[in-house]
Amino acid sequence: MNENAMNNSSKTNWDKVDSLTEEEINTSDIPPLTEEFFGKSRWWKPVTAMNVLVQVDPDTLAWFQSQGEDYEKKMAAALRIYAEAHKV
Repeated sequence: MNENAMNNSSKTNWDKVDSLTEEEINTSDIPPLTEEFFGKSRWWKPVTAMNVLVQVDPDTLAWFQSQGEDYEKKMAAALRIYAEAHKV
């Protein structure tokens, strides 16, 4: 894995985004939600997470733990992203 892959940060100015009023946000390119849209939509039941035992090298675990208290969720998200990227 590229060492810098996990260090990429957004260049979005979130303070500016957070300061926008509803009137300042341009939504002209968003189509209206029609009955047809809702007719095709589906409700998804969230998948219950499973607890599994996985061997992880100490450096990788230490890095994830350094990312905060929710490091296990971040590990699960990283695995999901990897799996989605490698689906056949």
